[in-house]
Amino acid sequence: MPADAVVVVADAHLGSTDPGDADAFLAFLDAVPDLGRHLVVNGDLFDFWFEYRSVILRRAFPILSGLARLRSRGVRLTLTGGNHDRWGGSFWTRELGATFLPGGGPLGLAGWRAFAHHGDGLAERHWAARGMHVVTRWRLTSAVFRWVHPDVGLRLVHAMSGLLAESTRDGPALDRAAAAQAGWARSYLADHSEIDVVLLGHTHRAALEAVGARRWYLNPGPWMQERRYALITAEGPALRVFD
Repeated sequence: MPADAVVVVADAHLGSTDPGDADAFLAFLDAVPDLGRHLVVNGDLFDFWFEYRSVILRRAFPILSGLARLRSRGVRLTLTGGNHDRWGGSFWTRELGATFLPGGGPLGLAGWRAFAHHGDGLAERHWAARGMHVVTRWRLTSAVFRWVHPDVGLRLVHAMSGLLAESTRDGPALDRAAAAQAGWARSYLADHSEIDVVLLGHTHRAALEAVGARRWYLNPGPWMQERRYALITAEGPALRVFD
């Protein structure tokens, strides 16, 4: 594999899915150095993540350890915030040596100029997704939640997540969201000639669409249940499934 290859994964939602998803993700992390030298996690790695000042979430520890091992093997790590795990900060950079983009941003990926964003809030079609997009961006929300004991806070989050998960099981709604998101990506590329790749997630629908010569819209699809990821090389992006 070329040394500059980039591995992209999104929508693992670890902590709310079958434990096999987390085990498979750890195996995936062990395999990443054979695939590329840069891992981009484009949002919703965890079904919920909140960065406290002095504690870390116990259930996240195996994955965080796996990411730390990956960094020790010389793999660059970039994370964007998703609607389930946007409340991050210095932990990613100080403890893991990662780049953290809570709202996404421009990235250089295998020689391509990319714009990475989880995708929430760009072309929402479901009321629950629109509501989550607004609530997770309120500073008051994170300020108040910080004062709630983590055990109590996680119970509240699990209860809310169960209700909001209905939107991820609504196939037609996800199809409409995916179509709207693809339209947004095409418009963004039309307005930003300096960008080669628009990288999104969120809709749980894999997509690779050529939008002009050597320009693409890419959504790696969900890791959750489907084990999907993407690979970006000097030749361009490609969709993959981890076996």
